[in-house]
Amino acid sequence: MKGSTFIDRLATWEGFLFLVLVLLILLNALSTPFFLTVSNQINLFQLSIEKVIVALIMTLVIINGEIDLSVASIMGLAATTFGWVFQAGISAEWAIVIALTIGIICGAFNAFWIAWAGIPSLVVTLAMLIAYRGFARVLVEDRGITDFPEWFDSLGQAPILGPFPLSMLIFFTLLVVLFVVLQRSAFGRKLYFIGSNRDVAEYSGVNVRRIKATIFIASGLISALAGILFAARVGSVRGDIGVGFELDIITIVLLGGVSIFGGTGTITGTVLAILIVLNLRNGMALANITGHLQTGALGILLILSVMVPTIRDAGQRLWRTVRGETG
Repeated sequence: MKGSTFIDRLATWEGFLFLVLVLLILLNALSTPFFLTVSNQINLFQLSIEKVIVALIMTLVIINGEIDLSVASIMGLAATTFGWVFQAGISAEWAIVIALTIGIICGAFNAFWIAWAGIPSLVVTLAMLIAYRGFARVLVEDRGITDFPEWFDSLGQAPILGPFPLSMLIFFTLLVVLFVVLQRSAFGRKLYFIGSNRDVAEYSGVNVRRIKATIFIASGLISALAGILFAARVGSVRGDIGVGFELDIITIVLLGGVSIFGGTGTITGTVLAILIVLNLRNGMALANITGHLQTGALGILLILSVMVPTIRDAGQRLWRTVRGETG
């Protein structure tokens, strides 16, 4: 029936996330009249913008049947590399180029061991999480590097277009690009194919190694970009930049309906999950819930998000039963 289309969409996982998001927004809006202001909404994004930027590329990584636990460490390494080379006398412009190159190198290094050596991405990126973080701490030790050029600090703090800072413009641009890549291109279809069954994809002639390498290099580059944006936003660089970010990023992606086993998920689901997590944090802050309790709540959310495929399948079976469908 034509009239059932909207209801059918609400019966999907994305539809459920949409309803949860609406409920959270209503609760937060009732808590304070300042919640729905433009400045508060931009502030919501800006405080977590680096995480949500990386969550977009992490969506493609997990759909491809892999995981990248090193993203936050690459953020930290790129940011500390920027600060270290800038302090050594290199211009901020070239320091940014070098930091982005470091991200590409880290992504390519991960890709080699995963795509060509055949080592599971969980093992490789867990090891690199430790290694890249160690390199970052070696570069700056316990020092904080500040006194960057004013134009650099403004990249993460000042509005560039209307009320939006550069980081948010990058987020929206990346969102559109990755949506098109994932949902409207042959490359995106191959990502799903590989995530569903790598062996069948290889037998079908798909260049699995090249696609996996591309995804991990892109993950390294975008993580490095996020690290630079973080440095610009806070105006300083330390070796502990981004510690623990990878858990929030993975939580967002899995909550968005991307299966931890690969092969399913959408950018739309990830964006809805981003909005839910940001509004949930804001709501807990309005309720004076401390940072440690917020972290604990997100940990519980991570466990629940791993159960998303089971919950989604059960809900779809129930919906088919209600509609009198079989199979």
